[in-house]
Amino acid sequence: MDIEYDSTKDRANRAKHGLPLALGRIVLENLVGEDLDVDHTDEERIVAFGMVGIRLFVCVYTLRGSACRIISIRRATKAEAERWLS
Repeated sequence: MDIEYDSTKDRANRAKHGLPLALGRIVLENLVGEDLDVDHTDEERIVAFGMVGIRLFVCVYTLRGSACRIISIRRATKAEAERWLS
């Protein structure tokens, strides 16, 4: 799977969530579920939930050709973890 992301968004995500967008590859490789992000109508965005070690993370991405373009990554909230891991 090809992964891509914008370096400016990567810096912003590191500042906001303390995580690099490259971590999205691990989330997608350890997927436990996905939802469509219905809040964005300009492009189809997918909200992926996946494990990194023993923690659940959330990775928002869109498909651009054959590549997954990572938009953001963060730790899952308690409510998200309960939903996907119960």
